Amino acid sequence: MLTILFDGIAYGMLLFILAVGLAVTMGLMNFINLAHGAFAMVGGYITVLLMQRLDVPFLVCLPLAFLGSALLGGVLERTLYRPLYHKPHLDQVLFSIGLTFMAVASVDYFIGSSQQNVQLPEWLKGRTELGEGAWMLGMGHYRLFIIAVCAALTVALQYVLAKTRFGSRLRASVDDQRVAAGLGINVNMVFLGTFAVGSGLAGLGGALGAEVLGLDPSFPLKFMIYFLIVVAVGGTSSITGPLLAALLLGIADVAGKYYIPKMGGFIVYGLMIVILVWRPQGLFVRQGGKS
Repeated sequence: MLTILFDGIAYGMLLFILAVGLAVTMGLMNFINLAHGAFAMVGGYITVLLMQRLDVPFLVCLPLAFLGSALLGGVLERTLYRPLYHKPHLDQVLFSIGLTFMAVASVDYFIGSSQQNVQLPEWLKGRTELGEGAWMLGMGHYRLFIIAVCAALTVALQYVLAKTRFGSRLRASVDDQRVAAGLGINVNMVFLGTFAVGSGLAGLGGALGAEVLGLDPSFPLKFMIYFLIVVAVGGTSSITGPLLAALLLGIADVAGKYYIPKMGGFIVYGLMIVILVWRPQGLFVRQGGKS
């Protein structure tokens, strides 16, 4: 039971890093970017290709995956996304879904449709077991590494959004762009930086999750629903809600697939429905923020 709980927490933390960028763009920037999973796929393929073809160490690939995805996100924000900020949400959905299918087709054409494998360093392989019997805790070294990295990123992200000048400028830009611009805030640069960081976090999540979730061209479509569940259940006005939602989803998914394999998906969607009936706007809603 403890091992299932541990694996569920690791899975949930990974889902949070993958989905937090979507929560930021939807909640703070009011833009529905369903191509978010494509940036995660980019980060995963950057890691795989660097390791397989250039023998770059795994720990070096992680920041490179973040930077590569962030750079791509920044370029697309300036060229494709920005003109759609004030368009209806349906236009944003259709555009981002089309971009997702284009990314899937491009990766399939240039790299191939086969599943990609990540060769982890030796110190990240294996597991440590504590206790005995039903209370034995088996901790996979790589999952423990995922929890540590994602926890550090969560603390850093919360600090940036709540305690720094950039976070204050972002909140001001979201609440009223005209007033923020009148106060001398460069709203376009704030949104550019936010979108790039969100894309970079998705890429880092894709790099970390390539070994756990698998990596192939269908990755953005396969996990799109999970990202949306995390954002819908957790709410889009803070990162606390998506974090809690990701942990609940991760634990429920792992436990459901272990105890009731044929009903694993039903448990996840059932939990989502119950929470949304209870709190339609998500677990956490910032007072005065956009709905």
